[in-house]
Amino acid sequence: MQLFFIYGPAASGKLTVALELGEKIGFPIFHNHLVVDMLLALFEFGVPAFVELREMIWLQVMGQAAQERLPGLIFTFTPERTVRPDFIGRLASTVEKAEGEVLVVQLTCPEEELERRIENESRAEFGKLRSLELYRQLRDEGAFAFPPVPNTRLTIDTSKSDANASASKIVEYFGLPTRS
Repeated sequence: MQLFFIYGPAASGKLTVALELGEKIGFPIFHNHLVVDMLLALFEFGVPAFVELREMIWLQVMGQAAQERLPGLIFTFTPERTVRPDFIGRLASTVEKAEGEVLVVQLTCPEEELERRIENESRAEFGKLRSLELYRQLRDEGAFAFPPVPNTRLTIDTSKSDANASASKIVEYFGLPTRS
């Protein structure tokens, strides 16, 4: 299985790019808010039970997908301080044990553009951060601090490349076959 691990800050376009990539290559999308939103129905963001269950579910789902030999999966991830620093290593180990590979893609965007996008209506479908004031507060408090993500193979500035072009860059870089 090829696991496309697409990460970047809030409002960098992870889900939008993942959806375009999924259309191009036919892989399903397992975006982080599927689990985050489910757990927020029961637990406050960042409490120990939330952190433990979120990572357990992420690992179980992607590990099972790899064991079942799915051709591929696209996962979106926002690095932030409530994710344990060893999560990415544990994920890579889980996928690689099933003879899969993790292909890491970073999406970046200038801070001014992130701030412009944070309140976009498109972010309302899931429980995404949509308050500029809260975003700035969290940023200033170090909430988005996370160790560098290992094995990043491709970085795309989404302020210079729309979602379709960004997905095309991923396809080209990794030499992926596309659906007709």
